[in-house]
Amino acid sequence: MITIITGIITEYNPFHNGHKYHLEQAKKDTSANSIVCVMSGNFMQRGIPALIDKWKRAEIAVKNGVDLVLELPLVYSVSSAEHFAFGSVSLLNRLNIIDNLYFGSESGNVNILKDISEILIKEPDEYRLSLKNNLYKGLPFHISRSNALIEYFKNDNIKDVLSNSNNILGIEYIKSLMKLKSNITPATLKREGGTYNSTQLNSNFSSATSIRKHLRNSSVDMIKNEVPMETYKILKDLSFSGYPFIFEEDIFKYIKYKLLLDGNSLSKIPDVSEGLDNRILSSILKCNSLNELILESKSKRYTYTRLNRILTQYFLNLEKYDLFKLTKSPAPYARVLAFNSNGKSILKKIKYNSDIEIITKMPKKNLNEHLEIDILGTKAYSLLNNKINPMDDYLKSPIII
Repeated sequence: MITIITGIITEYNPFHNGHKYHLEQAKKDTSANSIVCVMSGNFMQRGIPALIDKWKRAEIAVKNGVDLVLELPLVYSVSSAEHFAFGSVSLLNRLNIIDNLYFGSESGNVNILKDISEILIKEPDEYRLSLKNNLYKGLPFHISRSNALIEYFKNDNIKDVLSNSNNILGIEYIKSLMKLKSNITPATLKREGGTYNSTQLNSNFSSATSIRKHLRNSSVDMIKNEVPMETYKILKDLSFSGYPFIFEEDIFKYIKYKLLLDGNSLSKIPDVSEGLDNRILSSILKCNSLNELILESKSKRYTYTRLNRILTQYFLNLEKYDLFKLTKSPAPYARVLAFNSNGKSILKKIKYNSDIEIITKMPKKNLNEHLEIDILGTKAYSLLNNKINPMDDYLKSPIII
């Protein structure tokens, strides 16, 4: 039998019915008999900590049909969409066994996303001039880029495509495939149900944001119909055992302490410019929550999500690293979090076809900076979650289902 392996890039925060549908459609639409998942660890791309730790989320993923879960190195998982996508795609590409990349998008049309990606890679003169003119007007880069693409294509429908977050992420995935000259074929599923930031449960597929909100304000039973049974069982057991669900506000007191202790180091985060550090420092004394601090500090150039990500990078001590260099380089290893029997066969295939380092046990010395940051992430997460040992990266083995 021919083996077709499809890659997916996820956060599963937590794994819900929409994710289950995406997984089933990935197998159907790409005729895949194996699924490899690259998943964010303990911190998410929008700058929030994971609801539950990476090992539990990987276990839930495999119990719901994923064959192999690999951790996206933390330096990519708390970066912009461009760097998040590049890290994820470069990891899948380096395995040398992945046939397809399957992702959700509001558009559902992979050809439109490919057309846009191609212009962003090639940057024809007409597009570059339009981009320059928009930037000259003082517009933020993402708005300038969107305007330049609309002008280039002379198609107002492009504006709708570029106004949706999953389309933008899909474009970044395809751009990364093009940059890497990858043989992986991109395919997309039209996203259904609530948008990613919707706080209301949806009769079709509820967003992870709405599920987290209801978990925070009520019991696990309230979201029973929004998640697969395997997810519900594990969340229920965790809740019963006193496991703390973690929310974005939980990091505020640590950020506030660090800002009051050594606020000048905030300027070393690469994304901080134009006096943003001073604005945050002048706001911190009067703010009593992360939401207040972000609202006090946000501007046309600095969106809520971007500020959330900056503050999380600061919480993680990432100002001590050259993030620009680290996020520009391809993922240097494949860290295994969980797998099933089929996943075990996939790992053997990776070892035969790829030269990427496969990590099932954390080395105790000669760590590269990507791994150093992963370990920092677990230590930081252990401050929020008392069920996590700061040294769990060394103590825990991959979960085998």
